[in-house]
Amino acid sequence: MNRSCDSCQHDSVITCVAVMACILEISRVVAGAGDEAAPAPLLKPAPAIEAGRLGRSVDPFIGTGGLFCLCGNNFPGATLPFGMVRLSPDTVSPFGARGTNTSGYFYSDPRILGFSHTRLAGTGATDGGNFLVLPYDSQQTKGIRRGLNTPFLHENEVAFPGYYGVSLHRLGILAELTSTCRVGIHRYTFARAQSPHLLMHVTSALGKGACRAGSVRILPETGEIEGSAEAHGTFSKRYGGLRVYFVARVNRPIRTFATWSGDAENQTVSTEIEGDDIGVDLEIDVDPTSRQVELKVGFSYVSLEGARQNLEQEAGNVNFDEALQRAVTEWEEKLGRIEVSGGSKSERTIFTTALYRAFQMPTTFSDVNGRYRGFDGQVHQADGFVYYTDLSLWDTFRTVHPLYNLIARDEQADMIKSLLKMAEQGGWLPRWPSGSGYTNSMLGTPADIMITEAYLKGIRDFDIQQAYAAMVKTAHAPVPPGSRFSGRVGIEHYLKYGYCPGDLMKKSVASTIEFSYADDAIARLAEALGKADDSRTFRERSHNYLKLWNPETRFFQPRDSHGGFQTFDPEMLTYVDFSGTMTHAYVEGSAWQWRWGIPPQATELVGLFPDPEAFVEQLDQFFSRSPSGVGITPNAYYWHGNQPDLFAPYLFNSAGRPDLTQKWVRWILANKYGTGANGLDGNDDGGTLSAWYVLSSLGLFPVAGTDRYELGTLLWNQAELKVGPHRLALQGKNEEAESLSVQTVRINDQPLDRHWIRHNEIERGGTLQFRRSTP
Repeated sequence: MNRSCDSCQHDSVITCVAVMACILEISRVVAGAGDEAAPAPLLKPAPAIEAGRLGRSVDPFIGTGGLFCLCGNNFPGATLPFGMVRLSPDTVSPFGARGTNTSGYFYSDPRILGFSHTRLAGTGATDGGNFLVLPYDSQQTKGIRRGLNTPFLHENEVAFPGYYGVSLHRLGILAELTSTCRVGIHRYTFARAQSPHLLMHVTSALGKGACRAGSVRILPETGEIEGSAEAHGTFSKRYGGLRVYFVARVNRPIRTFATWSGDAENQTVSTEIEGDDIGVDLEIDVDPTSRQVELKVGFSYVSLEGARQNLEQEAGNVNFDEALQRAVTEWEEKLGRIEVSGGSKSERTIFTTALYRAFQMPTTFSDVNGRYRGFDGQVHQADGFVYYTDLSLWDTFRTVHPLYNLIARDEQADMIKSLLKMAEQGGWLPRWPSGSGYTNSMLGTPADIMITEAYLKGIRDFDIQQAYAAMVKTAHAPVPPGSRFSGRVGIEHYLKYGYCPGDLMKKSVASTIEFSYADDAIARLAEALGKADDSRTFRERSHNYLKLWNPETRFFQPRDSHGGFQTFDPEMLTYVDFSGTMTHAYVEGSAWQWRWGIPPQATELVGLFPDPEAFVEQLDQFFSRSPSGVGITPNAYYWHGNQPDLFAPYLFNSAGRPDLTQKWVRWILANKYGTGANGLDGNDDGGTLSAWYVLSSLGLFPVAGTDRYELGTLLWNQAELKVGPHRLALQGKNEEAESLSVQTVRINDQPLDRHWIRHNEIERGGTLQFRRSTP
């Protein structure tokens, strides 16, 4: 869930549950109080451009609510695939001035603060919230610069890919949002006769974040505002802040304007201002027949010139509806890369929404001219590729990037090129890069696994020798003191003892497993590159996790530097072990959950038990003791919101029980996803949980870091994937979805006598047929 390593917003799952009922009740009361009587005609969203055929199955509100500690942390606003801009409403919690969700919008929050342009997608970190826009009219002026803080009702919201609209019924304003990749586009319709205003808080930020050193200039003759601010959110503050530039343009004349700073009561009629808490207020001269205002805000992380060029090239000559049509078209193309038929309406909604979420992050970071801010703080040129950032690799290497290896191969290649530029300009392959710096969130070196898998699956339009050298550099030694990247923390102990000792470092079991996993990937890549000696070395190291296996307890257990096993409690989660006494060796989970954390070694893992039946009994217990339902407080057993055990249901295949893989995958699809605001079982983490649903419903689940897929169960009657220029058809009728019948697979009408398949068997398309037969 990405709630450790300083990215946690709440102390524990238990604390979350204890206060959530209170939040929901207060939210209902507050929202109801704002719905007594609308002081102006109610303008409901009714966009002239509707969602596309596939977009109509997307529900952007899934994963925006539930228990806040188990929330998907998704947002309903307007964005394009991998957009630099994620334009969405920011809500207000009953317990504070900011929303409960780290992406700014929490479904149970009763009030809207305003509309900001940036945020991470589905993570446990709060970054963004830049350049908050506040529409209001001259009837309401008091306190407006701190946010609209106005009630709203979900029945007055409409959202689909590329669009968000809401009626602010107390203000008599209809707010509508769409975007291009680098430009946020607003449309506000004012029902009352008073003069309409647009206020922009230049130094706004989500949550407990901050923006500093802001500057803004109004250009009334051209209807423009330009400025910048330095963001200091959960991640951006870790590398010293991230400067964001904008150029905004209004489609109507500016009648009057003012700037403000801090808590000063009076606004200043000036065109420029600087400070840590600043904004601008524009009175707009509207057409009395429509009373509609459009605002375009171009973004750049390079310069004002870059922001203006982004604005001009992407949105300079289009109005709101034209931009929305383009957004709908672009989303239809992405969603059309996998099409399914069959299943229930709810299942199709969950699937299409999950596919939509899988394309929201990473973030485009280069301008239309290819310029971007590198990890050395300098401006560089991306020639022939898009430079991306915000790669939640510790999460996404398991599901999202394997999905891209199938249906977004060009984008995946550009993401790898971006990682290599980060290594070139920052010194190291990052683990969780965000903005223009290292965040050092989480552990291990997951870029090794992500890049290796892409290469083994035929994505090779990048410098693989550079990538390999960067992997080996981090695997062989600690980073120097003072490095911006933390590297493999504890690597010196891992190399000396063959494992991470629990008396010398925290997270010892989790780190040993993660290092072993990365070493397995490096060994595979070394073999593919013809580096036989390196392959042998890393292959040996990939088995280091076995040194923490205690045959008496049959768990990976912390071990001290003298070889003795340390005390642990496999039934306890890290989130509730406040002293860390029993779970200090694990990260975000229990010993039960980390027991299954190295998928490429599945056969070896089965062999640690007395026989396959004993392995199956323990793994089946792991699932059967897991609570059913979405967003349910987890225990030490299977938790779908926890990364290390995401592969666990597919381990039954390696023990000769594919029927149990199919059973438990079906159980997860049916019980750990939903169509409500709490429709995810934890943080989506850049689409990690969403991509799990997409892949598992197709019956193809990757062994991340390899070229292999485990075969599960096909949820659909038919599905078709665009794998590069080829088409892969999946066929199967699953009327007996809940039965325990054994599923067999045929590839191009030839029987497959195994429960896995290699990428090269499907990379040129063809047909996979899933059939059920009586056991």
